[in-house]
Amino acid sequence: METSLNEVLNKVTEFLRTESKTETVVGQVFQLGSYSCVPVIRIGMGFGFGGGEGEDKKQGHGEGKGAGAGMGIEPIGFLVTQGDQIQFIATRQSKGLGEVFEKMPDILEKFLNKKGSPETVPV
Repeated sequence: METSLNEVLNKVTEFLRTESKTETVVGQVFQLGSYSCVPVIRIGMGFGFGGGEGEDKKQGHGEGKGAGAGMGIEPIGFLVTQGDQIQFIATRQSKGLGEVFEKMPDILEKFLNKKGSPETVPV
């Protein structure tokens, strides 16, 4: 059974439409006290295909074709909002996503100590 390039691209496009959402990769928007945290992702894709044919005196005519695709999805940070304040916390720092989670206790402590203050999320 031979699959056309259009069929493959349609399947990949459908997959991206249904699966490459922030909610699928990182999680749903969540509340941290009065802060709303929105995960942000980056998606990269690449496609390649080729074919060829040739003649050999001993083995005769030959031909071949091939295709490949790759996709990468990674979390890059969080948009954190409180009221009309908004801040982006990147996951690509010296420790990556782990550093964001390491900061959560500090963020919670500052939030609890200054409850009701219109400050932005500290980083």
